[in-house]
Amino acid sequence: MALDQYTYVFVIGTMFAMLDAYNNGANDVANAWATSVSSRSISYRQAMILGTIFEMVGAITVGARTAETIKNGIIPNSAFHGNAGVQMLAFTCALAAASSWVMWCTRHSAHVSSTYSLISAVAGVGVATVGASQVQWGWNNGKGLGAIFAGLGMAPVISAGFAATIFMLIKLVVHIRKNPVPWAVYTSPFFFLIAGTICTLSIVYKGSPKLGLNKKPAWYVAAVTMGTGGGVAVLACIFFVPFVHAKVIKKDYTVKWWMFILGPLLLKRPTPADADRANVPNYAVIQEEQGELSSIQSPESAGEYDAKKTETGDVPITSSGEENEKKLAAFETTQSTYKELMAQGERKLLLKLMKERGPIGWAMRTLRDNPMGAGQLYELHNIKILAKRIPAMIVCGALYGLHYDIHAAQTGIAGTPEGERMQRVYANAEKYPNEVEHTYSFVQILTACTASFAHGANDIGNSVGPWAVIYSAWSTGSAAASKAPVPVWQLAVLSATISLGLITYGYNIMKVMGNKITYHSPSRGCSMEMGAAVTVLLFSQFSLPVSTSMCITGATVGVGLCNGTLKAVNFQRVGLLLLSWIATIPIAGTLGGVLMGLFINAPHFA
Repeated sequence: MALDQYTYVFVIGTMFAMLDAYNNGANDVANAWATSVSSRSISYRQAMILGTIFEMVGAITVGARTAETIKNGIIPNSAFHGNAGVQMLAFTCALAAASSWVMWCTRHSAHVSSTYSLISAVAGVGVATVGASQVQWGWNNGKGLGAIFAGLGMAPVISAGFAATIFMLIKLVVHIRKNPVPWAVYTSPFFFLIAGTICTLSIVYKGSPKLGLNKKPAWYVAAVTMGTGGGVAVLACIFFVPFVHAKVIKKDYTVKWWMFILGPLLLKRPTPADADRANVPNYAVIQEEQGELSSIQSPESAGEYDAKKTETGDVPITSSGEENEKKLAAFETTQSTYKELMAQGERKLLLKLMKERGPIGWAMRTLRDNPMGAGQLYELHNIKILAKRIPAMIVCGALYGLHYDIHAAQTGIAGTPEGERMQRVYANAEKYPNEVEHTYSFVQILTACTASFAHGANDIGNSVGPWAVIYSAWSTGSAAASKAPVPVWQLAVLSATISLGLITYGYNIMKVMGNKITYHSPSRGCSMEMGAAVTVLLFSQFSLPVSTSMCITGATVGVGLCNGTLKAVNFQRVGLLLLSWIATIPIAGTLGGVLMGLFINAPHFA
């Protein structure tokens, strides 16, 4: 029988479950994709599309297993003594505490683990509800808090080891060669083999319980896994190698992206007589357009915006050319503080957005041309202005991340302590030819998708586990129903919400990750993502929720240390990450426990 009297608890729990999933996308998924975007292998928009696809596939096909640990591994089902209402309230409080904490951290660009935030909140709720003695503090067959928090120390180290091993393999096979380009091209199918094998293994051997693929015999698992991985490698040999060979070895600038379907025919394609340079992107972290962030905007580029902002006093612009020139010179001499330098970088992005022809340009110009007037918000003229601003604010909120300059934010603005720190870090990282990095940019796309699949497989359990408990208790009226399999529709809904978080707010975390830790490039990036993916799938195989963010951060540090010096890693940023991870455990646990303690012991009328 459904608990209709507690429908409001189910509704509130659903809202916080979706908020937790949204934060997961904006925080954890953004960190997972920061490597690919930082390496310039893919754009932020491409990361959003691929992230949405593979997060949902990983969550729906694999994610149910780790959800079981959140549902029943920390607070035993028997501790609720069959009281489904208390069980619903407990997991609702846990979701409220975890989602609120992660949202606050995301707003302030503080990267934390949504996995450990929720786990800590569930533990705190368990203490307030059934007492500390009933919480599974030990190993509990790999499902207790002891096993879960063991990953806090093990996951980054293991991930660093895997990533460093893969990158050192690339370095020894390719980078140290006198002519590394052919080596990069001809060995690339091997890395396609690794990525294809890992992704297939995670689906077949550890698939959703409803699919039953994990119950197949070992020979079946090995045959399908190696067959699929080998098939990907063969396809790479047939289509990818000739395509990249023509582009970077023969330097044929006439080759288009769709010509990969020609396969071996590209090997016989005649090379243009004037082909003296490969037509590949520049994968350098700091490029010329980013240097503009350290300079004042010229009157020509800032004219339209500055004219509109004169009344607010943001920039001293006058109608007189001579006076304007003098004031601009005075303005330049005073813009030396950290906040002012950061404001200049932000202004450059705003000016760029205002020139866009699409919805974001319309929205930015609408906000610029319709400032709030004098008086309170309820004044009639302000109400009219607000009617114009609200649609523009919604459009800006939805599309701002699509146009955010991630690379400029990661490298820091010249003249600031962060910019100087990153220059020192980048100076200690060896740079490799763009032709070589271009080859690994394709490999990184596959490794990024594998990492995204692994994240969907592991981290969907954070939000869907408590939500599944709330739903099963509400719909059946039985606390024991939480042991039932997680419905696929819940996995689909929350995986879509995770993707929404990445698309709309992921930039706020991505701007402080990636290149903020060490120098990125496609060959480094695919090593980081592969090492993190292997680690996540390894932990997920034992039903241990582990933070993907911790894995990719550990992998980033591991690859950074492969430069041979500690100076190639920004340990200040790493220290801040460690501090935020550690602080998450007591803060989220306390919030969850306090909320549950207040609600369950609240006085009421008889």
